[in-house]
Amino acid sequence: MKKTNAVRILDNHKIPYELIAYEVDESDLSATTLAEKLGQNINQIFKTLVLRGTNTGIFVAVIPGHAEVDLKKAAKVSGNKKAEMVAMKELLPLTGYIRGGCSPVGLKKPYPIFIHESCLDHETIYISAGKRGMQVKLQPQHLIDVTQAEVCDLVSQ
Repeated sequence: MKKTNAVRILDNHKIPYELIAYEVDESDLSATTLAEKLGQNINQIFKTLVLRGTNTGIFVAVIPGHAEVDLKKAAKVSGNKKAEMVAMKELLPLTGYIRGGCSPVGLKKPYPIFIHESCLDHETIYISAGKRGMQVKLQPQHLIDVTQAEVCDLVSQ
């Protein structure tokens, strides 16, 4: 497997991880399907969402695969009055990643990153390795450290 930018950054920071390949179904990029393919708990699969705040601009929310981002909570923790998801066509130019392969590690620019507090409930979590068909399994604290993420509540109840 060819290493992605995200994986190279983990290597450079000497962060232990496991790289996991899986078969991609372009018609279903859901975290639920991914959890089934990996045989893992959906609560450990974290998806990377890119948002735009009214005050601060672009920021990133990393949330459990089964959850939906609460835009009001995301706006508040990021210092914005309102927040919205960026349009799909903006994802690649903003992050360097495509839908289904967006990693919080190795973004094009150092955007503020917020990760849902439930990550700390697990010994390991899964995030995108930076391309479809590849996941990284790592300890949540290592992800927090390398991305300088703020741990907070970001999801709808």
